Amino acid sequence: MPPAPSRPKKSRFRERQDGAMQITVTFRHVDPTPPLKAYAEEKLQRVRKYLHRPVDAHVILSVSKERHVAEITLKADHVTMFAEEETHDLYAAIDLAIDKLEHQAQRLHEKRRRHKGAAAARGVSEVTTSVLAADRRQPGGAPEVIRTQRVPAKPLAIEEAVEQLAVSGDEFLVFTNASNQRLAVLYRRRDGNFGLIEPEGR
Repeated sequence: MPPAPSRPKKSRFRERQDGAMQITVTFRHVDPTPPLKAYAEEKLQRVRKYLHRPVDAHVILSVSKERHVAEITLKADHVTMFAEEETHDLYAAIDLAIDKLEHQAQRLHEKRRRHKGAAAARGVSEVTTSVLAADRRQPGGAPEVIRTQRVPAKPLAIEEAVEQLAVSGDEFLVFTNASNQRLAVLYRRRDGNFGLIEPEGR
């Protein structure tokens, strides 16, 4: 019987201080070496500084004849970024792939900063939320208002609103959509997904 194909060798590193970084390094057709693994992990910190949410990075280093390839997939801020480079040397391939990822992360960072700056210049809207009684009525037949509260509708990208609602115990979130500056409501669906309500533009 022919020998079973060898499995890719993996090396894992986790930065657990705040759950911010998780890196997986996979070696294909090349022996794993601690210096190469450490080099990839160190270079990824250049990209990490532009991202403020948990980062999940998967690095694949492979060698085939004269081809030295670095593939890096990075998931952060609800966005997936990918870069692949091929050179004569794995260290150089890592450098070039990181350059691409850093450029992508910079563009994402600047885009979100512009959105937040524009929203801040216009001020933060406020909305009124009320809790209505299900079985008590006011004179005239309207439901009795149990509680009323004014809350800020902060400017958020949709992916930021999803993350904020996901970690909270609330059933809905009112926010200002940073992409169009309109009020929007994000709510939990019974199937575990999220629904989004936005007014029609005119």
